[in-house]
Amino acid sequence: MEKEILEIGLIGLGDMGMMYAKHIVKAGWKRVNVCDIPSRFPQLKEQLKDSGMNVLLDGHAVSRRSDFIIYSVEAENIGKVVEIYGPSTKVDAVVGGQTSVKEPEILAFEKHLPDDVHIVSFHSLHGPTVDPKEQPLVMIKHRASKEKFDMAKRVLSCLESDMVELSYKEHDRITADTQAVTHVAFLSMGTAWKTQQQFPWETPQYVGGIENVKVNMALRIYSNKWHVYAGLAIMNPSAKTQIHQYAQSVSDLFKLMIQEKEEEFSNRVRRAGDFVFGKVIGDREPILLSDLYLDKFSLSIVPKENRKPNSHLSLLAMADCWYTLRINPYEHMVCQTPLFRLWTGITEYLFRNTEMLEEAIQSALYDRDIRADDMEFYSASKGWAECVDIGNMIAYKLRFESTAQFFEPRFEENNKLGKEMINLITKKTHNE
Repeated sequence: MEKEILEIGLIGLGDMGMMYAKHIVKAGWKRVNVCDIPSRFPQLKEQLKDSGMNVLLDGHAVSRRSDFIIYSVEAENIGKVVEIYGPSTKVDAVVGGQTSVKEPEILAFEKHLPDDVHIVSFHSLHGPTVDPKEQPLVMIKHRASKEKFDMAKRVLSCLESDMVELSYKEHDRITADTQAVTHVAFLSMGTAWKTQQQFPWETPQYVGGIENVKVNMALRIYSNKWHVYAGLAIMNPSAKTQIHQYAQSVSDLFKLMIQEKEEEFSNRVRRAGDFVFGKVIGDREPILLSDLYLDKFSLSIVPKENRKPNSHLSLLAMADCWYTLRINPYEHMVCQTPLFRLWTGITEYLFRNTEMLEEAIQSALYDRDIRADDMEFYSASKGWAECVDIGNMIAYKLRFESTAQFFEPRFEENNKLGKEMINLITKKTHNE
């Protein structure tokens, strides 16, 4: 009976909004009202005429009649959109948003929504092309009765995700690490390769399972929309601190490398590794499957026997960043994304393998073949950190799109491999 009576509304039909809407309709909710910007109304009306969705002109029309309203807009636009449509919210309705940064969203709701509506926010920790089943879904009961919170959970149970209840401040602190810093590491790799005018799959330093994760996930990010990552990094106060420290860790390690200060460099790397991984190695199964198993996800045209050592500066700096900020990444697995799990997995894999770790340390200090790559990675990480620190969305967009254009011819092939890789690590997670 509930599915016959309650009206569900979605304001914003981008990739994630459309994914939510389709799952809600498929679950049997009979009254699903949707809208996007008014100029898209005629197109959506025709496109979705047989979808089971009720396409309305704008957020006013959705807000006036819906019992559960979901804002699915970019983080940088949430304040403006809620200011326009929030006052039209139906009395006693539940309002939530699925932006990746919750503080601006919650502040917008508190400022522009009537006092007689409930606020239940949420965030699916994956992209629109990933199956939401058993992926983390953060639920935030900010201003709502238990009855209304339970109603929101019943609606969103159609995603079959693993629900985790947090405050919005806890959410932003954890996602700063699980998403923002992870993204900057991959973004910096892509920018470094583009600056070098170098495709990593043509280079002997980027052969093997760990390298496949780096290349596939970097290209997967650049094949998506820039604003997804920009909003999460620039609008989350916790993210700025962590991104700054990651770039600083890259810088500090790179300076030791070019001065060939072996003892200081090695001690710093191992101290970070002991702090982050010392307690888990031997006590739990590794996140990743074997390096050999990951070989099948390779784009490389270089035979594996021609592989050259890699300094893995990006991974060594990640451990150093976690150590400096006293972050335990395993505590954040409750809000893991597929990218974060893979990123943590390859870092853990490196530090679990003493022979590979020693090879990386020696390569970082003395292998001149990888020095140019490391210099460009250092420069790229500094550039991304500065872009986030000053909060310049336009600069972020230009940096992102210029690199994306360089790799665009390989996106289709890479996305197939990347999806298989994510499915593999997700399946392994659920079997643990």
